[in-house]
Amino acid sequence: MDMRFTPEENAFRDEVRHFFRTALPPATRQKMLNGQVVSADEHRAWQRILNAKGWGAPHWPVEWGGTGWDPVRIYIFREEMQFSPAPQSYSQNVNLVAPVIIAFGTDEQKNYFLPRIRNMDAWFCQGFSEPGAGSDLAALKTSAVRDGNDYVLNGQKVWTSQAHQSNWMFALVRTDSSVKKQKGITYLLLDMNTPGITVKPIITLDGAHHTNEVFFDNVRVPVANRIGEENKGWDYAKFLLGNERTNSARVGISKARLRRAREVAATVPCDGGFLIDSPRFREKLAMIDIELKALEITTLRVLADIRNKADGRQDPKTSILKLRGSELYQATAELLMEAAGPNILPHRLDQLLGKHTGDEEDLAGIADWMAAAAPNYLYDRAASVYGGSNEIQHNVAAKGILGL
Repeated sequence: MDMRFTPEENAFRDEVRHFFRTALPPATRQKMLNGQVVSADEHRAWQRILNAKGWGAPHWPVEWGGTGWDPVRIYIFREEMQFSPAPQSYSQNVNLVAPVIIAFGTDEQKNYFLPRIRNMDAWFCQGFSEPGAGSDLAALKTSAVRDGNDYVLNGQKVWTSQAHQSNWMFALVRTDSSVKKQKGITYLLLDMNTPGITVKPIITLDGAHHTNEVFFDNVRVPVANRIGEENKGWDYAKFLLGNERTNSARVGISKARLRRAREVAATVPCDGGFLIDSPRFREKLAMIDIELKALEITTLRVLADIRNKADGRQDPKTSILKLRGSELYQATAELLMEAAGPNILPHRLDQLLGKHTGDEEDLAGIADWMAAAAPNYLYDRAASVYGGSNEIQHNVAAKGILGL
């Protein structure tokens, strides 16, 4: 099999790379380079730039605003976005809820939500995990009782990323407790401004506010906001999770981190020399680079298989992408910590800036990046848990691929 990109695909890569270099606001680019958190307003502004270009959701069907690109071009686009680095289109929006709406929603739901999702006027969070229902998601207990044209919700979700910034949620709820647990789940779209919804912050190990607890107290959700049939939500969730795991390889992000690790190791003094001169450090760089290439090739193969499938079922090979992608994502975060070394400490950063006689602006950017490296490393420990824990992915791969 010839896995090389064609001249046309390389020309497309150049076009995408040029656009990211020229269209991304400089302040947003600098935050991304430094590993800092991009604000909600900055994220929304960038999504609207992409949408105006026609690239707000390139993998969607053309009739709903997609580009018609083949899987290779979509992969190139995502890799260049991550490598640039530019903020990725908010995954809960364009990669998770939108494909479910396209596949299973009504015409009214598609016409209302899809343009708003592309432009980030609708910002969705994912209401799946609960206390006692994380990796075993089908054990969820948040109840939805039909009352006329509404469902009445009571219960709790947890680890809900960006619920404090979102204006919509897609949620799995329990509508039948008398059947097998996977059979009594329904998929609903919730307006986050509905009375009875309470959002409480969870401060994670990096000291930041990414995730939340969400409580439902007699929250009324119109039946018109149900996706598909009642009690069929588990089928739609499996379709969604396949998309989530396909997009969790994050090869471009890991490549960008390798680039940054090389830069820091070659420019920041460490113990009288430079870390890049260490054979062991160069060996680590090379090994991760090789593993990323293997993951990249596997991703292309899986994407091609998924696009050729017509039944919408989850491909178990996406679990490999999630598993290896999260492991390499964490490995690159650890490599960045090693590249920063003791300079990551605030007093060492001050000393470094005081002694430096070169490009002060460039070193200040490195110092800003180093200040974010430790929090990013701590938060990235969760990469092997969210999207389905890596232990679960081993089971999915063993059953779906090996037939064990």
